[in-house]
Amino acid sequence: MNSQAQPTSSRMRTAAFAPIGDEGRTELVVARLVQAISSGALIEGERLPAEAELAQLFGVAVVTVREALERLRGRGLIETRRGRSGGSFVHSGIGAIEEFNARALMRMPRVALADLGVLYTVITSACAEYACRRATPEELDIVHRVLIDARELPAGPWRRRITDVQLELAALSQSVRLTSEHVSVQTELTPLLSLQDADTRQRHLTHDALVAQVDAISDGDPLAAHEIVRRSVREAVTWLEVFRAELLEACDAHGDGDIAAVLARRGAQGAE
Repeated sequence: MNSQAQPTSSRMRTAAFAPIGDEGRTELVVARLVQAISSGALIEGERLPAEAELAQLFGVAVVTVREALERLRGRGLIETRRGRSGGSFVHSGIGAIEEFNARALMRMPRVALADLGVLYTVITSACAEYACRRATPEELDIVHRVLIDARELPAGPWRRRITDVQLELAALSQSVRLTSEHVSVQTELTPLLSLQDADTRQRHLTHDALVAQVDAISDGDPLAAHEIVRRSVREAVTWLEVFRAELLEACDAHGDGDIAAVLARRGAQGAE
């Protein structure tokens, strides 16, 4: 897939390592790295930059990075190896990353989740409108073929492929500002959306809506593309709202440790 923006594989990485603000810096570093792992910007076994480099990238103190990495190790999301070829490496067991994202969903107020969906709809729709005007048939044909080939991939590879396609469609708007905003909101939303990936039906609904979006852009129909985006995001946010309520109810009834059981049950139901 080609575009005038930077390569898709680097856009999420750039967002992952952008400087962060002053408040709650350790948790922000943790959240940023988890987002990168969830989206596939950082993959299993990949070596993270050294602590000093991470501190410089994030604009925080080395001790803040060290504390964040310690928390990630405690949650089983990275491992540290000693020696000349050592360092911190992504070790994202599916259960650990799902549980982390489930906790993040539970902490997010329902109104904030809905607002995030609105923001994503607005930005994605704007990108689609300009892609209708600016994307070439050859570029859209490549995106379409990549999507068709990805439909039956396992959940992890499928999520990485879909994230790439969504970012590529944003880049085809040929608007640097829109693409940058899209990367920012997708970096925040993708870890939550990945909670749906064990649900095969929901995964297929998302995939088919994205194919329809590409078709609408190819037809030069921004109104159709906007409606497809609006409906798809609304369905995804509704799914997350229902799942959030289920998680909260389970934890109220059985304690915090029941999150893993809810995740396992949802995965089994989605595989049926």
